[in-house]
Amino acid sequence: MTTIKSAEVIVTSPGRNFVTLQITTEDGTIGLGDATLNGRELAVAVYLADHVIPLLKGRDAMNVEDTWQYLYRGAYWRRGPVTMAAIAAVDMALWDIKAKVAELPLYQLLGGQSRTGALAYGHASGRDVEELKDSIRAHLELGYKAIRVQTGIPGLDSVYGVAASAGGDGDRYDYEPARRGAGARALPVEETWDTRAYLRHVPTVFEEVRHEFGVELPLLHDGHHRMTPREAAQLGRSLEPYDLFWLEDCTPAEDQAALRYVREHTTTPLAIGEVFNSVHDYQTLITERLVDYVRSAVTHTGGITHLKKLADFASIYGIRTGFHGPTDVSPVGQAAHLHLDLALHNFGIQEFMRHSDDTLEVFRTSYRFEDGLLHPGERIGLGVELDREAVRRFSYDPAYLPVNRLADGTMHDW
Repeated sequence: MTTIKSAEVIVTSPGRNFVTLQITTEDGTIGLGDATLNGRELAVAVYLADHVIPLLKGRDAMNVEDTWQYLYRGAYWRRGPVTMAAIAAVDMALWDIKAKVAELPLYQLLGGQSRTGALAYGHASGRDVEELKDSIRAHLELGYKAIRVQTGIPGLDSVYGVAASAGGDGDRYDYEPARRGAGARALPVEETWDTRAYLRHVPTVFEEVRHEFGVELPLLHDGHHRMTPREAAQLGRSLEPYDLFWLEDCTPAEDQAALRYVREHTTTPLAIGEVFNSVHDYQTLITERLVDYVRSAVTHTGGITHLKKLADFASIYGIRTGFHGPTDVSPVGQAAHLHLDLALHNFGIQEFMRHSDDTLEVFRTSYRFEDGLLHPGERIGLGVELDREAVRRFSYDPAYLPVNRLADGTMHDW
């Protein structure tokens, strides 16, 4: 029987915090879903345990769409990162179960294979240009065919996304972890930011990178929402000679109309959406073709069911996918991305940061990275198994992403 028998929320911290939902049917089939919301993990865990799991017992696990609508519409208070991460976890787990019952890898239920693998990009960075070049070389040796380029800024001690920058806990940003602040209680680390220095420096970095690595290598850059529309337009224009694959999150994503101004003043391709939770957040951006890539994560955008609807909507307007895939999306969420990536006609590129060895001990994955491409593998379902013994070794540890202040102390977008 595919009736849902039980569901359990599992919180573990193998280097960083993850929230996983495990659903079990009456016949013992298990499905996994990722509910991780970086820095607000326990909010989703409680939402699931107290408000969602009690609604699941006795429902048919095969009715994925109906369950999605039931959880979305039944709550009345729709959308938002906590609600959508909780729904996403249920949705992923039900798709996992459905594919296991069918004895197929999930992508086969999403339309089958549209490509041999998903082009992936890695994160190269350095405190200065020479260190950045070393990082690019290292990523090329690992097999990456597309590279995101981030760099330190002269005069700033620490810049989010630059691996060699030391955070408040003294650790490196090796895989963009949230930070454990110094002192008796965890507080977000505060970093100083200077947009003018950033705008002066970044074009010179790309000039040197292009000179060193040539014109064929796809290069990406993340602005982390730090610019006004005018500043974003300035950066986009200054980067046009270096033919970026995309400029990501150039301005705060909440103001969709701001992208009109950016679009009017630069031809650099734009990607945005990792902080969005719903297809509705994209309506202006997609229908007016203000971006080239949608950046949502399956974990934060209602799961596979909703993310596929977003991708299909974007495809009508010639917009491609570039799903958010850093290491605050668990291997369960990343596997869900890869099944979609393989099946979607309008796939663009997939962000890929390798999880830590501890994380991969907890989450046993079947996906693989070869010659610059990711593939979800042929294991039935999502292709991820949870090692419960390893889970118990890694307890939850509060952590937060950093916050930014300008030199005068004003809080700033990051």
